[in-house]
Amino acid sequence: MAAMKAVVLSFAVMLVMSMPASVAQTTVDFLTSLSDAEVGAFQEWRTSRRAYEQKLDAYWEKVDGKRAGRRKKRAAQVPFDTSDYVMTLPPTYDGPKLSPALAKKYEKFLAAQDRSDPKPTKDMATVADYLATAKRVYNFTPERVSEKEFKRRYAREAMRLGLSKDQVVRIYALETGGIGTFDMQAGIHPIKKTGRPISSALGYAQLLDANSVNELYKAGPDFVRRLEAMAANPNVTAQRRAQLKGKISAIKRMYANVRKIPYEWSRQQAYAKTPEGMGVHALNIDGDIGPLLQAIKLKGLKDTADKVGRTNLSGAEMELMNLSGPATGLEMMQPAGRKAPTTNFFARRAYYVNKMVIGLDGAGLLAELDRRMDSAVKTPGSVEFASAFDAVLAER
Repeated sequence: MAAMKAVVLSFAVMLVMSMPASVAQTTVDFLTSLSDAEVGAFQEWRTSRRAYEQKLDAYWEKVDGKRAGRRKKRAAQVPFDTSDYVMTLPPTYDGPKLSPALAKKYEKFLAAQDRSDPKPTKDMATVADYLATAKRVYNFTPERVSEKEFKRRYAREAMRLGLSKDQVVRIYALETGGIGTFDMQAGIHPIKKTGRPISSALGYAQLLDANSVNELYKAGPDFVRRLEAMAANPNVTAQRRAQLKGKISAIKRMYANVRKIPYEWSRQQAYAKTPEGMGVHALNIDGDIGPLLQAIKLKGLKDTADKVGRTNLSGAEMELMNLSGPATGLEMMQPAGRKAPTTNFFARRAYYVNKMVIGLDGAGLLAELDRRMDSAVKTPGSVEFASAFDAVLAER
């Protein structure tokens, strides 16, 4: 018994050395509360998990190294082959597991540590936050229209920009499950309004807050000209003209602000979290600007693909670029990229958070996108969106 207690103490010392002081203080108590058999099982499990985590770290270091190598080859315009990728999936844990009873004790211990040393949490901004900030900073309140009208306007803008019904509707189907509303935020059920925000993504194409800043930086003057043309229409009412002029004033201020920051994605991401940037994100909800803003974002993907000779993208191919980034999406469509595991194309955390990409290669992810789209295009929202395209086409 004394020998076992010595082992427990020795193991406890090794364990606490890798933990914060607040956690280490009670780790010994946890271990000494276990039976001899449980200590042995826990020690075996912990040792095995550490060995696995070291292998996992080594795997992702190799992935990062290959990615750095591809960046150099891309800059030199050298084509990639399979040697530029890690062609295996991450290692999986196949060691001993804790018994249900021991696992429960360990989970209880960890929960107690969380309560004694809580991590500060920062709530994700909500649609209400974006609207309130837009009103406060820019005196801007988005004009809301019906879902049917928003889809019709979106379809009109998309077709004007050269996007197809298949591309737009299938992206909508994938991004929103085919039931999304124009003010839908990721993590919130668009119909039940239940859940919690998991990102800043808004609308039919689920633009991130930084996407909104990025698109306004590039197309702000186009938005202003569009609204000015609407206001100049002699058939609009005085009330409508005043409303449009208010939007023009707000967008001019937004545009002036975003042009003050460098055109760098990291800077735009940071700016999007400021009050000035949050106000910009509310444009997605406006019936005049939202459809154009989101259609322009998708048009940017099409333009990027066109430049490398990849025209007539399918909805799934365009979504692949939307999901992983334009250049990365195109890379996955190349012969070598289609064979490479998706770990090569996503950051470590993003890979595990996005369950859809786990365990697939580039070709497999493209097929999975198509599979999900095939199902979601049958939902009422997708059907209504497709009908909006048909109606706009009939007007021509």
